[in-house]
Amino acid sequence: MLEEQKRVAQISSEEKLKTKPHLSILALISFIIAFIIARIFSSINPNAVLIIDDFHIHHYWYGLAMLAIGGWLGISVENERINRIAAILFGAGGGLIGDQVGILLTLSAHAYWADFTYTLVIIFLAFAFMLILFIRYNRIIRMEFSGFLRSNTGLYFGVFLEVISIAVIFETDDTVIRTVSGFLAIIAWIIVVAYLIQQFRKRL
Repeated sequence: MLEEQKRVAQISSEEKLKTKPHLSILALISFIIAFIIARIFSSINPNAVLIIDDFHIHHYWYGLAMLAIGGWLGISVENERINRIAAILFGAGGGLIGDQVGILLTLSAHAYWADFTYTLVIIFLAFAFMLILFIRYNRIIRMEFSGFLRSNTGLYFGVFLEVISIAVIFETDDTVIRTVSGFLAIIAWIIVVAYLIQQFRKRL
């Protein structure tokens, strides 16, 4: 009886480990908040850089330290409270690094306000949100997507989205708009191809 209780407790403990408390959402929110705070701070104090001798300490170094500490805590300690702290540190560290991705890519402080910084962050956030949603709700998403593709509405919507997205890409030079439109064009292409494959299988 005692062994059975231990086994049940162990299974329950393993299930609890597998379903950690929404750490991905917590890390993503921390990323967004840290990025916004860093941008506001840099807007108010554009020349605020810690200089020690010939070393310029930008805040992406703090971000790297937070990533390292958060990652180490996340893989070393199995405690719900510590896991949340690790997720916050990891996300905030990523936000500080994301804020200075222009400097990291070009090694020039003048690239801090470059458009591609915002583009890369937007792409990352969109991808992260989609990945989190798919991991959490992949069964529901697959069922909904499958039901959507069963009707001709899927084909019509895919074609419409494809032509509109391509038109917008050729119409503007704005990097962010072209990136979002390109992403939508890829989604539209997947919808159309998936629909055609499904129709082809029905005829076999």
